[in-house]
Amino acid sequence: MAASFLFSQVMGGLTTAMFLFLIASGLSLVFGIMRVINFAHGSFYMLGAYLAWQGVQWLHPTGAGFWLATLFAAVTVGVLGAIIERVFFRSLYGREELYQLLFTYALVLILGDAAKFLWGVEQLSVSTPPILSGGIEIFGTTQPLYTLFIIAIGPAIAIAGSLVLSRTGIGRLVRAAQMDREMLDALGANVGAIYTGMFVFASFLAGLSGALVTPIQSIVPGMDVLIIVQAFIVVVIGGMGSFWGTFWGSVIYGEVLSFGILIFPGFSLFSVFALMAVILIVRPWGLFGRPL
Repeated sequence: MAASFLFSQVMGGLTTAMFLFLIASGLSLVFGIMRVINFAHGSFYMLGAYLAWQGVQWLHPTGAGFWLATLFAAVTVGVLGAIIERVFFRSLYGREELYQLLFTYALVLILGDAAKFLWGVEQLSVSTPPILSGGIEIFGTTQPLYTLFIIAIGPAIAIAGSLVLSRTGIGRLVRAAQMDREMLDALGANVGAIYTGMFVFASFLAGLSGALVTPIQSIVPGMDVLIIVQAFIVVVIGGMGSFWGTFWGSVIYGEVLSFGILIFPGFSLFSVFALMAVILIVRPWGLFGRPL
């Protein structure tokens, strides 16, 4: 098998991995810190895609139009996340997982119908930004510049997020809230604001990933359900609440899926689910997670 072909498979797996990391990292942090299973996280991803398309229509797909639309989509989804957290999610903290799943699934249905009402059910698409519309040759393969950009942005966000969590005062407060919310609250910290900030950050990442995927994937109703299943698999593999665990879980998922399509075309998804099952048996808390 040619080395260039294998390299193309690796790059395809990394592209998938970085999109999944952007959405799964927020899902993992919300559960790991706030202990809320947010099934509606995929809907934020879908809204980010639709809002990016809408922003491009307003700004026109030239020059900085795509980037401004992406920023608009991510920020808008972040603001929506803040409203949802303050109005609805506050009552879910400490409740049983069944209540969380039922409520967030209801949000999926509401946001899905809202998207259909606002943008219809037809497939929508966004052109690749002009500055990244070309490609370069690497190891005998032509790699699109946009793909290389996506592969680069994932590690950049992983490093930045890890540094914030481990080296800043805000990060220390977040980790303290994860370990003992009641004690942190007794010490005078505004735990509610910390939770809101984390939910906004997670929503922002979901909206950002949805906006960035638009040049290479059609925007359709139901894309939220597919992505949330993949994100949950990534989080299970990497470990709930582990930022780097989510990153490496995304890489593992992307590469297993990419080479699974190559080796077992009819059973590519089976290979991912089989990997998840093995990890659940050996380490139920994930490769990089910790027992709850």
